[in-house]
Amino acid sequence: MALTPVEIRHIRLSRRLIGYPRAAVETLLEEIADSFEDVWRDRADLADKVEQLEGDLVRYRELETLLRTTLVSAERAATDLKAQAKREADLIVGEAHSEARSITRDAAAERERLLAESRRVQALMRAALDTLETSSGGSDSLERVDRSVPTAERAEPARPERDAASGVSGGSAATVEAA
Repeated sequence: MALTPVEIRHIRLSRRLIGYPRAAVETLLEEIADSFEDVWRDRADLADKVEQLEGDLVRYRELETLLRTTLVSAERAATDLKAQAKREADLIVGEAHSEARSITRDAAAERERLLAESRRVQALMRAALDTLETSSGGSDSLERVDRSVPTAERAEPARPERDAASGVSGGSAATVEAA
């Protein structure tokens, strides 16, 4: 039976002439010793439990610190990856714009070259027709041929369209074929 300090203070032993009865005192001391052992044992168990919980607390704090560090590192890595992806995307878009400008310049140059070639061919054809006309004496059939050939001034300028197989602009090629 565990005794509390209040119970111990309120225990009254009967007195005899020579003092307290020996058996009652020994029984009381035995009960107090048993009660003290129980309390001492509970105290030791609780001290062990506190020590274990403090160890767990230290371990959990270290784990929390590690998790925070990992989370911050992951957030930083994600931010860095997003920034790098944006830079790469901007670079790719810039390269695409540059390539598009280069293709447009090449197409315009090809168109101009083909128009010049068309004018040259038309001039050669007119010269040949004039030569034929002067040598044959002004035939009507030659005038019809001359009128059926489109000139660079009469032909509508077409937007360059790239032929995937040949790389030739569609509008200028039609002028050369008609010539």
